[in-house]
Amino acid sequence: MPRMRNGIRDFPGKRWLNVGLRTAHLSAVVLFGATLLGAGDIAGSALLVLVSGLAMFVIDLWANPAHLRELAGFGVVVKLGLLALAAIHPEMALAMFWIILVLSTLLSHAPGGIRHYRLF
Repeated sequence: MPRMRNGIRDFPGKRWLNVGLRTAHLSAVVLFGATLLGAGDIAGSALLVLVSGLAMFVIDLWANPAHLRELAGFGVVVKLGLLALAAIHPEMALAMFWIILVLSTLLSHAPGGIRHYRLF
């Protein structure tokens, strides 16, 4: 049964699930970057990035429905849009990869006041 802590839903094992998903996601991002440089299967690595990233996003939205209105949550939507742009224009894929990587790093390591800033 979900618990509430500071207005955020929680469940036993949520932290370790997130740690595991982040590890899988980061590994998939490295693999995806390698495929963009010519090593490996791009479709498989892209799917791993998408599935692991969406799993983290779904957990964050479940825990805090307002996450989508915050800069970090809305940033996920922006990154998905950039990923779609890369899929539509494969010649832009490597540039989009680096933009998404930089955006991801900035959003995940920014102070809480910035990450959780309410856009709307």
